[in-house]
Order: sequence, then structure tokens, then C-alpha cells
Amino acid sequence: MENQAYIVGLDWKRKFLPIWGAQLFSLLGSGLVQFALVWYITQETGSAAILATATLIALLPEVLLAPFAGAYVDRLNRRLVMIIADSFIAITTLALVLLFAFDMIQMWHIFVAMFLRSLGGIFHWPAMQASTALMVPDKHLSRFAGLNQAVRGGLNIVAPPLGALLMTLLQFYQVVAVDVVTAFIAITPLFFIRIPQPVRKDASRMITPRMLLRDVGEGFTYLKKWKGMLYLALIAAFLNFLLTPSGTLMPLMVTEHFKGGVWQLSLLESIMGIGIVIGGLTLGVWGGFKNRVHTSLLGVIGLGLGVFIFGIAPANMFWLAVVGMAFLGFMNPIANGPLQAIMQSRIEPEMQGRVLGLINSLCAMMMPIALLIAAPVAEWVGLQVWYWAGGGLVMIVGALSYFVREVSELEALRPSIQAAVAAEVNA
Repeated sequence: MENQAYIVGLDWKRKFLPIWGAQLFSLLGSGLVQFALVWYITQETGSAAILATATLIALLPEVLLAPFAGAYVDRLNRRLVMIIADSFIAITTLALVLLFAFDMIQMWHIFVAMFLRSLGGIFHWPAMQASTALMVPDKHLSRFAGLNQAVRGGLNIVAPPLGALLMTLLQFYQVVAVDVVTAFIAITPLFFIRIPQPVRKDASRMITPRMLLRDVGEGFTYLKKWKGMLYLALIAAFLNFLLTPSGTLMPLMVTEHFKGGVWQLSLLESIMGIGIVIGGLTLGVWGGFKNRVHTSLLGVIGLGLGVFIFGIAPANMFWLAVVGMAFLGFMNPIANGPLQAIMQSRIEPEMQGRVLGLINSLCAMMMPIALLIAAPVAEWVGLQVWYWAGGGLVMIVGALSYFVREVSELEALRPSIQAAVAAEVNA
């Protein structure tokens, strides 16, 4: 089913761009807070285990609850879901601001806040993704995904050095408070702009636990019927397993391997953001190969190469690590943009919350497993191992995926799914 039936009029830019633009303010605030909290934990503990624990706690909602959140998104008004989710995240951050302001902060407070912010995110993300598919024409989804990631990459350039600068000029609680302001900026357009809502025959029925379980089951059945998408989801989950430790352990690589500080960390994250901008703009102009999966797999191989370069950089060659992060950033939109466009254009609008939530949960499930393994291994054999080993395996997986027909011809081999899903679930 094509999503075009749900697009209202030809003025989609006038309706979509204000929502999208306001969300970018929220992303900037979230980036500042994320950078600040990670650096705070690094400075206070200097422990790979505690950094991994913080990431693990933030992942728990995605692992355990994302499929159910996606089922709710498919049944509820998506505009209202985004308003409530953003408000919940803002209130959680405000509590963190007060704890820092009155010098009452403890490490477990940060862990709880990370969990709750992630909880709000698992509702907001599928609602925004599914809404994008209903408001942006299919022919523009790949290009828009590239431009979208380019802008987000620009925020990655700005957020780390801005966070480092603000931490030198302001009290820590004032830095965290920025996210509260940007969250309310993100909410404002949602009160005035209508978002198309897919029609469901059972939309008026009260939502019960049994109904949610059935909805989640439909998401599982959908993936099972479309083997190419299932295989791609499993590949993405495995790549998350390989790459998650590289992001989590980067602050320790800066302080322990390269003997740097907050400005070196901000440089790495900013240069990765520059790479994302260039890669996103490249995808926005180019549009990728006609076979969007081939574009994505090329990006996956590039991601692995970037991480590998970062991992092999000697302590006295920080510039090589910068090159690795720049290349990693460039390949990020090439890998993710086309895949995001495929999901938005080929998964039925009324199924997107469930299917995207399930895929998100599957990918997130691999991340805590990786962190539980990576933290002791990093302290035992050194931090660099997860970079060169993980990067090398990612390149191999990306190359081999070209030879899996269900993956390489994902869109061409897409079956007619919805009737089969309904028949199996009702059986």
C-alpha cells in the first residue's frame, strides 16, 4: 500500500517543516544534555563499567517496551503522543535540573532520569517516523532522510563544543536546563498543525492488554512474512552489537588512550557531525542507487571502515582518529537514510508503529548484551579491541549481505502482507 493516499494536499512542506524544524531544537537540547551527562559520569567515575551501566539503563525501555509503545502509537493520535512524550521528557529533565541546582544529585538520579527520558523517546520516535511517512511524498523520502541527517549532523557539530563552552561559563544545572526550553519549543507547532492519522476499524475500542499483545503479535507476523525485512532487521541488530561499545567507550578512549580532555572529545563528536552533514547532503543531492538497499549496504561497509580506522590509531596519532570519525559520520546517512525511506514508504501506515517499534526493540536488545561483554573485555585487554574488531566484522557483514537475495532485492521481493498477517493472527 502506498502512503500517498494519506497525504493531505500539495502543501506538505508548509505543514511538515514547522514540526520538523521545532523538533531540531529539541534534538539540540537533548544533544547538549547527553554530552554533559556523559562527561559528568566520565569525570566523576572514570569507569567503563559505569558508563556501560548508564547506557544499559537508558536502553531498557527500548528493549522491553518499544513493541508495546509502537502498538499504542498505531492506535492513538500521533500528534497527541508526541506532545505527551516531549512534555514527559521535559518534566524529567526539570527534576534533574533541580537536583543539580540544590547539590542533591547522586549517580542513581542520573540513571533514573536516563531511563525516564528513554521511556518518553520510545513513544516519540515511532510517532514522528510514522507521521513523516504520512506527510512527505514517497519520492522525496530518501532525499529528505539524507537532508534530515545532514541537519542532525550539523547539530552534532554544534552540540559538543557548545556543551563544553557552556560547562565553562554556566553552572551545570543551567546547561541541563537548556533541554527543558528546547522541548517546549518542539511541542508548540504540534498544537496548531494537523497530522494525518491512518484509519483503523477498531480504533474506537478501548485499549486492553490483550489487544496490545495481539497488536505486537501482528508486528512479529508482519516481519516473518517479509523475510527480507526480517533479515535486514537481524543484520541491523548484529551491527548494533558490534558498534555500540565504540560509542559508549569513546570518552575513555579520549582520556586514557589519547590522554585528552573534554575539548578532544568534543572535536571527535563535532568532526563526526561534519561527516554526517556532508554525507547527508550527498545523499540529498544524489538520492542513492535505484536499489536503495545497495546504497544502505555501501554505507554499512563505510561505517565499519570508519570505526576500524579509529581503533587502530596510535596514541600519538590523534589526527587519524579524527579521520576515522569523519568517515564514520559521512557513511552514517548513506547507511541509514535509504533504509529509513524503505520502511516509511513500504510498511503500511497503520502498521508502522508496531513494526518500527519491534525493529527498534530487536536492535536495542543487542546493545546491552554488547555492553555487558565489552566493559570487562575493555578493562581486561584494552579499549581499542572493540574498535578494530567490531569495525572489521561490520565491513564483512555489509559485504556478505549483497549476496543474500532477500536482502539485496528487498523491495522487489516484497510480498502482499497485510491479509496474511490478519489471517494468521485471527487463526
